[in-house]
Amino acid sequence: MTEKIVPDTSVIIDGKLTELVELNRLQDAEVLVPELVVDELEGQANEGREIGYAGLEELKTLQEYADSQEVEVSYIGRRATEEEVDMAAEGRIDALIRDIAEEEEATLYTADYVQYRVAEAKGTPVKFFEKDHEVEFSIRDYFEEGVMSVHLKQGDVPKAKRGEPGELEYQDIGDEELSKADLQQLMKEVIETAKSSDEGLMEMDMEGATVVQIGDLRIAMTQPPFSEAREITAVRPIAKVELDDYDISDKLRKRLTEKAEGILIAGSPGHGKSTFAQALAEVYEEEGKVVKTMEHPRDLQVGPEITQYSKLEGEMENTGDLLLLVRPDYTVYDEVRKTEDFEVFSDMRLAGVGMMGVVHASDALDSIQRLIGRVELGVIPQVVDTVVFIENAEVSKVYKLELTVKVPTGMTEADLARPVIQVKDFETDNPEYEIYTYGEETVVIPVTGEDTGSKMEQFAARQLEHDLSQYVDDPMVEFESEDHITLYVEEGDIAGLIGQGGENIDRIEEEVGINITVEPREGGVGDGEEEINYTLDDSGDQVVVMVDERYSGRDVQFYRGNESMFSATVGRGGKIALKEQSDFAQQLLDAEGSGELVAKV
Repeated sequence: MTEKIVPDTSVIIDGKLTELVELNRLQDAEVLVPELVVDELEGQANEGREIGYAGLEELKTLQEYADSQEVEVSYIGRRATEEEVDMAAEGRIDALIRDIAEEEEATLYTADYVQYRVAEAKGTPVKFFEKDHEVEFSIRDYFEEGVMSVHLKQGDVPKAKRGEPGELEYQDIGDEELSKADLQQLMKEVIETAKSSDEGLMEMDMEGATVVQIGDLRIAMTQPPFSEAREITAVRPIAKVELDDYDISDKLRKRLTEKAEGILIAGSPGHGKSTFAQALAEVYEEEGKVVKTMEHPRDLQVGPEITQYSKLEGEMENTGDLLLLVRPDYTVYDEVRKTEDFEVFSDMRLAGVGMMGVVHASDALDSIQRLIGRVELGVIPQVVDTVVFIENAEVSKVYKLELTVKVPTGMTEADLARPVIQVKDFETDNPEYEIYTYGEETVVIPVTGEDTGSKMEQFAARQLEHDLSQYVDDPMVEFESEDHITLYVEEGDIAGLIGQGGENIDRIEEEVGINITVEPREGGVGDGEEEINYTLDDSGDQVVVMVDERYSGRDVQFYRGNESMFSATVGRGGKIALKEQSDFAQQLLDAEGSGELVAKV
């Protein structure tokens, strides 16, 4: 008697039927393929999902066997509606296939455990195929010693990156160009291995792009319409190291393991930042901390004690919400790149979870700057307190971030004090950058090296000169205060710049958002010197020199007789303030005491 068999989509994708034909186990059987299965596979293939192509390839092979009379195959039933295809993930098509098996008094063949249990519960004859066979997985053959990644593309020879992190070489590892058929076969092997292996995970399956994790391999596959040709990129870690393998100071190790709770691990691709994150995560786990990871896709090589999470219902925000219920001590976020990633990272850190984020960046400062505009400036040091920059698999630079209220470097007036983020070299504790708001802008100013005091004003002046060049040729800007500048222009341009009744300059002030005083260039910056009157007060902890308010923003040169001592910029209200213990203040007091102090502009 001929056995009737109705296969569902899962058993087609897994290639079970052709396997049975090859083993001569379907000679007395009639395979009834529901059109619903074809429609589901076609829908998956139209979306660019590799499992759809794998299933259609299986049907093609099955038909070839039918043509050679090795098995009897026919297609039955109606076509699926668009709504049914859309609801396939919820089991709608599986239910319709069970109905067909019942109507045909056939045995349902499935590799889907849920489908098997439902059919069994309803009394439908069913045969369940466990994923117990070894499938060919040729991509592993490309991974010789030292190979970190393999790059296979239709129309090109196989290539690989070989070497150590930071010292990788991109080289040919084959002589023959790969054909479309070669890539199709490799992709089919990847899908079958991912579905049959306990180590296989389907991380992403979108139109034209599929990403799977098989053991220590992360495999990304693309095809038209997403890419112009089929391509496979397979990556594996080439080294698993411990924190002790890094040449770091005891001071840094103590901070990472005892104090730091908002850590960014930054570096360029391939330089070993994820490897460092793995090593640090395992140190936390060994110290009895609860450690989780947030990854998409999951490719950190951590021990089984550390649970790796991906996107929950397609959103990392949902994963973060779940983790707040799980309450880990530390969470590794790999990788923090988009605005929503920084927002989730920030929310979890501010909720009290220790966070370690892996960030692509060309230098250590760049990773901090990526927070600006995404995280409120004042809370950045609460979100990130330590930045570790990895270069060539080594710790190249470490910053710590601290928030303080101070007058930014280069400003002299006490009423300009504001919240300032100091970016300090961790080992020396020396500030290297300051981050603060200036007007409506957030600026990052170096505070090391010479002439650092004027860098902020230089930055702002250059921007204003650029903005004002649309109104006047070759403008020159000098700051009088934070919201007031003197604009030096050619004398012949002043009338047109100001306009009748000041209408032009009023409009310009509104557009650039700052008050402007217009002066002729000839009487402006650095044009000759004249002696000016001053008063000096050395009471308190400052030496204060007061000059006429009209000199605010100008440089005053101080002399002892005919000998030049130094120059200082006049602040708001004609005030120059120096710390009493500074060398400059002592020079002023000595010259004043001898009656030789002269001030000129």
